[in-house]
Amino acid sequence: ELKVWQVAMNLAEQCYLATKRLPKGELFGLTSQIRRAAASIPANIAEGQGRQHTKEFLNHLSIARGSLMEVETHLLLSQRVGLLNQTTLDSLLKMSDEISRMLSGLRRALEAKL
Repeated sequence: ELKVWQVAMNLAEQCYLATKRLPKGELFGLTSQIRRAAASIPANIAEGQGRQHTKEFLNHLSIARGSLMEVETHLLLSQRVGLLNQTTLDSLLKMSDEISRMLSGLRRALEAKL
């Protein structure tokens, strides 16, 4: 189990918990968007690691990074429209930043193998 996968799983879990507090009217809006994008991050890391070729792994890491940026955008929007408090946002963005740095490091290591 990669450390970045573990941290991404933690972010996904915290996103699920944070969105439980959002209004029911957002269930098919921001709640769903945040949850799907957050779950996509560790899922793509795992899928990429399970592939046989480094280039495939790199492609899945790129998808995971895109999902991470999507989560950040939805979280920022949630805070801007008053659905998420600043403390929760800061905590989630801190985790997101850590994942971003870890993904970059993993990408560099894998690219060096090519």
